[in-house]
Amino acid sequence: MTKIQPYLRLSGLEPLVVRPETNFINIGERTNVTGSKKFARLIRENKFEEALSVARQQVENGAQIIDINMDDALLDGVKAMTTFINLLQSEPDICRVPLMIDSSKFEIIEAGLKCVQGKCIVNSISLKEGEEKFIEQAIICQNYGAAVVVMAFDEKGQADTEDRKVEICHRAYKILTEKVGFKPQDIIFDPNIFAIATGLEEHNSYAVDFINATRRIKQLMPLVAVSGGVSNLSFSFRGNDTVREAMHSVFLYHAIKAGMNMGIVNAGQLVVYDEIDPQLRQLCEDVILNRNNENNEATEKLLAFAETVKAKGKSEKKDDAWRQTTVEERLKYALINGITEYIDQDTEEARLKYARPLEVIEGPLMDGMNVVGDLFGAGKMFLPQVVKSARVMKKAVAWLLPFIEQEKLDNPAATSGNAGKIVMATVKGDVHDIGKNIVGVVLGCNGYEVIDLGVMVPADKILDTAEKVNADVIGLSGLITPSLDEMVHVAQEMKRRNMKQPLLIGGATTSRMHTAVKIAPQYDNGVLHVLDASRSVTVVSALLSKEKEELLEKTRQEYEALRQQFANKHQKELVPYSEALANKEVLNWNDYQPVRPAINDVLVLKDYDLAEIAEYIDWGPFFIAWEMPGRFPEVLSDKNFGSEATKLYNDALRMVDRIVKEKWFTANGVVGFWPALSNNADTVTLATNKGEVRLEFLRQQSKKAQGYYNFSLADFVKPSEVGEGTDYMGAFAVTIHDVTDKVAQFATELDDYNKILVQVLGDRFVEAFAECLHAKTRKEYWGYAKNENLSNEELIKEKYQGIRPAPGYPACPDHTEKIKLFDLLNVTENIGIQLTESLAMDPPASVCGWYFAHPKSHYFGVGKINRDQLEDYAARKGMSLEEAEKWLRPVLE
Repeated sequence: MTKIQPYLRLSGLEPLVVRPETNFINIGERTNVTGSKKFARLIRENKFEEALSVARQQVENGAQIIDINMDDALLDGVKAMTTFINLLQSEPDICRVPLMIDSSKFEIIEAGLKCVQGKCIVNSISLKEGEEKFIEQAIICQNYGAAVVVMAFDEKGQADTEDRKVEICHRAYKILTEKVGFKPQDIIFDPNIFAIATGLEEHNSYAVDFINATRRIKQLMPLVAVSGGVSNLSFSFRGNDTVREAMHSVFLYHAIKAGMNMGIVNAGQLVVYDEIDPQLRQLCEDVILNRNNENNEATEKLLAFAETVKAKGKSEKKDDAWRQTTVEERLKYALINGITEYIDQDTEEARLKYARPLEVIEGPLMDGMNVVGDLFGAGKMFLPQVVKSARVMKKAVAWLLPFIEQEKLDNPAATSGNAGKIVMATVKGDVHDIGKNIVGVVLGCNGYEVIDLGVMVPADKILDTAEKVNADVIGLSGLITPSLDEMVHVAQEMKRRNMKQPLLIGGATTSRMHTAVKIAPQYDNGVLHVLDASRSVTVVSALLSKEKEELLEKTRQEYEALRQQFANKHQKELVPYSEALANKEVLNWNDYQPVRPAINDVLVLKDYDLAEIAEYIDWGPFFIAWEMPGRFPEVLSDKNFGSEATKLYNDALRMVDRIVKEKWFTANGVVGFWPALSNNADTVTLATNKGEVRLEFLRQQSKKAQGYYNFSLADFVKPSEVGEGTDYMGAFAVTIHDVTDKVAQFATELDDYNKILVQVLGDRFVEAFAECLHAKTRKEYWGYAKNENLSNEELIKEKYQGIRPAPGYPACPDHTEKIKLFDLLNVTENIGIQLTESLAMDPPASVCGWYFAHPKSHYFGVGKINRDQLEDYAARKGMSLEEAEKWLRPVLE
């Protein structure tokens, strides 16, 4: 009787037996919504039959197992997995190969297990939630007869070193074989393939650690298989297929020899090892095996080679005369010109020249940054250049930091200098931080130590940190109006704690007037509004010098004058609410025929085409964010900063191209339309499938000249008492996901320039998405302007019919109406936007608003209201007066 050998046996319609002599098994990665844009789009559009072609192509290209993953926040993963596998089972040319059911959610895995025929693989289970959960999931997989991929992940996190990989895999093996009764040959370990050549030295050994761990795992547990997601390895080179394919082939060449016998790869995009360009192959060998890579030398060489590939033979002659100067001049030149290419070697040369590493920072590096600061202050350098300089400075400091830390250990008396410390934060409830990040970079460039606490930071954390680090200045940032109240609270807490640090206020919603009237009276030791990043250095410098008292006294006097001006202006400006209501604009509703929207109720738009969105980008605010004010495209030819604006624009266009081609972002949106009637005052009632929904709007109360009206958004919806039929209103919400991931990536790489660039572009993309959907609404979804044909310039100038005001902004300043909008559109569930406690939207690159179609609808600002309108409004909303006052305080007289 023939003995059955302990081999991994899998099957679709045909068996796949993994014998010792079996070559490497390709697991097709393209039937994965995160691995193929085409597949993801087809699944989201419910084109499952068409999606089968992606699976078929993988099998035709040599995939021996198909990995199926439906992990998308906007998909019903269980339903998608069930539907796709059921359809796939009826396609013999696809389902002849085994399947890998891939998900981070076990409920989706189990749904797939219920449908699959033959013996499949589950990808994956791990010890990250502890042994009990691990055993429970393993038993379920065993009951379905599946083999399992086990990730090298435990309660402490993912294994990132050779020893941790082996330790976790061996622990999981003993649990599976001794407690669950798994056959060793049905266990596949994934010891984690991470990206290498990122520029961070701690990442350099990731590939060789995987290879060495694989060898040890196979020696320790001979019957198990080893797999991994190969494309992760080359993430740093995304967009450069030549280098990525070479890296994958070189990695597999060594990993397979070590015992890796399967992996998730694009089977159609592997280059033959011997056919790789010899120079490229050698560079890949050095990086993957971490050879000749001291000070990232091998990484830098591969990066340089990758640039030659991308340039497609085009070369640019460089002026390297500056390389022949002294190390101090070279450092200064690199800082002024934002050149990182030689910064590590020049910084090391300076370190060896100076007695202490700190002297390199305080000497040549700060000398260079002082020049940058002077040029910036004189208007001879501009913010994009300064941010590039900061990138160079950070890389130099990062090189010196280990030596400084060692010196502290060797000589505890060594100090880190006397630079001023600034604690900065975006206040609780607010998630926007582009401006704060720019200010932090500019201050850092001028020698200040910036402790950035991030976003949504409670007052206690800000002030506790300031006291702990003995900060010299505290800076608060915010975008939404509730942030203004939070800043008042922080100021009150500073007074209660008897703190002494000056308080800086900044952000889009803040102003000198609000700071003077509402915040400054709460704290006695200095509150100053900072208009933009270019002013921050001057203010902080003065606050940390003998000029401090003079500046604070001057500011106190200015703010007292502003408070008096505010009091005088607002004592006689408003009319009673009843009078404002009587002065509403009365539109001719008899001549207006409302258009019934083509879309009934709600339409969800997932993974919207980024290329289409990019066509709607308004570049004017982009340059304003970089403190280059001026109309676009005239800004590109400005006599002062046109040259730098053009460079910035070209950098932005290149990044937009990468964002679109490499799908850095995911754009999701939702729109809805409902019958609507007003009460001829300030309430609009929507007829929805959830019942009637009352929207409450505020009305201008400023005294108007004869012939001018006190507007409310409710004026643009037909009153119920006028004629037959109904009017309509719409709402929308759009978001750009994954911006924060790219920001974090560039932050990790100490690349402030690209960090801020991608963050600003995230905001431009979401605003462009809002513009794009508004155009589609007018022409298709609502269809009240089907023949509209406007240029992008005309769209920017709002030449179209209708408006899209947003809750929290001038025409409807009450943020709490946003809750109704989110409920009407089911925003959080449909497209993943969350509301903070202050009703800010997260992700930050999100926009929502109402749609009005009437030809005479227009934007306006409510301005200030008085208590009689506040009381009426609170009564209409069923809200306490205190609650209404809390949310409307910025507009309350």
